[in-house]
Amino acid sequence: MLALIIFIVTLVLVIWQPKGLGIGWSALGGALIALAFGVVRWSDVSVVWDIVWDATFTFVALIIISLILDKAGFFGWAALHVARLGNGQGRLLFPMIVILGAFISAFFANDGAALLLTPIVIAILLRLNFSPPSALAFIIATGFIADTASLPLVTSNLVNIVSANYFDIGFGRYAAVMVPVNIVSVIATLAVLWIAYYRHIPTHYSIANLSKPESAIEDPLVFKAAFPLLALLLMAYFATESLGLHISLVTGAAALLLMAIASRFWQGGRGAVVSVRDVVRNAPWQIVLFSIGMYLVVYGLGNAGLTDYGAQILSWLGQQGAMTATLGTGFLSAIVASIMNNMPSTLVGALAIDSAQVPAATRELMIYANVIGNDLGPKFTPIGSLATLLWLHVLAEKDYKISWGQYMKIGLLITPPVLLATLLALVFWLPYLSNV
Repeated sequence: MLALIIFIVTLVLVIWQPKGLGIGWSALGGALIALAFGVVRWSDVSVVWDIVWDATFTFVALIIISLILDKAGFFGWAALHVARLGNGQGRLLFPMIVILGAFISAFFANDGAALLLTPIVIAILLRLNFSPPSALAFIIATGFIADTASLPLVTSNLVNIVSANYFDIGFGRYAAVMVPVNIVSVIATLAVLWIAYYRHIPTHYSIANLSKPESAIEDPLVFKAAFPLLALLLMAYFATESLGLHISLVTGAAALLLMAIASRFWQGGRGAVVSVRDVVRNAPWQIVLFSIGMYLVVYGLGNAGLTDYGAQILSWLGQQGAMTATLGTGFLSAIVASIMNNMPSTLVGALAIDSAQVPAATRELMIYANVIGNDLGPKFTPIGSLATLLWLHVLAEKDYKISWGQYMKIGLLITPPVLLATLLALVFWLPYLSNV
């Protein structure tokens, strides 16, 4: 009971953020209280740190890369290209925006997509003079695709990194399983969004007020460096599996290289457009504290018996066949994530799967189903993921306010069919891949 109370209070503070209290300080405070009352032990700190450090610093490095590219105009350039390629046809622009969001989520993580793409899409919608219902359709699409397209790579979501590290899944193996599954998720998301908002999507729009994509480029040197750097980074990710390198090391090296280019260090800073100092200062360092703090609080729940209960449920599901085990794990993870946030939910699911007595093939299905549930399931509620909270914060700053009631109405409509389609894709694809 004490572990549960500490968790609930910590989660409330993380979501509420009274007087601007950072999520990291709230989580760290909860962890210190859990340590003080013996809910977790000091020896648990090293265990949790070993689980989260690589994922946390990978995420910070990815956000630094994303922020530098955003300041250089990379994402604005891409969005303007998409708007012009739509050629004035609203029902072509809608899927193109969704696909752009899917690519950004895949390569720059779901939080990066929510944080960076949303304000750019809003700015373009204002230029196109879309009506409020039409603009809302595009904004909802941008917010939802950030999470539902965050499956394909280990680096696409913090959840993926934690799970891959915990179960020792290599970058290549993970991508082989999840890239096809992610394609199904994106198609399902687009289909459901299309059905829900088709009548609000304008048939035509004028591109007369749109700037040329080149006008969005603020730092040509960083912009030109982005393409080879991202290609090299992707190749390096695949090499981490055989070389035994941590993903954070590769991502951190790429971030340092981009920071060096942006700062023009060889010119003593002359000609620099992007303020690297501001980027580093605005990087999500609170996530470092949040990761260690929140995971310690959740580890306390595990010590109190939550992991054992989860393992019992998963063991029973595992005895019901591959289909039931996969769907049950995915939907159970999604529900838990929507209530307690997907970050702690991921660890709960991983610990439970690790303790469950199930066949090896079923266990692998459950591992990936847990990832899917924690990537997609948070869309049920506004508190399910940090990406959603970031997205709602960005919207509020742009005077687009969506109440929790409105959000849950949309989330409960859109999420279940997308989650079901994605889990079914996993059930059919993983056994086939394993037998090839």
